[in-house]
Amino acid sequence: MKEQYITDIKGRKMSVILPIRKYTELLEKLEELEDLKAYDEAVASNEEAIPIHQAFKKIETKRNDL
Repeated sequence: MKEQYITDIKGRKMSVILPIRKYTELLEKLEELEDLKAYDEAVASNEEAIPIHQAFKKIETKRNDL
């Protein structure tokens, strides 16, 4: 893939133009990395694991409290 750049009047790169497919791919990879980071943080916290249905119930309760 050949990147394309938008430059200012001095020729400094300000932005990059990507094909939509590549942009979508990068967003998906970023989401995977965020999930891995969240997992690592959860493991490092040493908190007790709870069943998923309880977790969803807690989330819904917090949403309703807002």
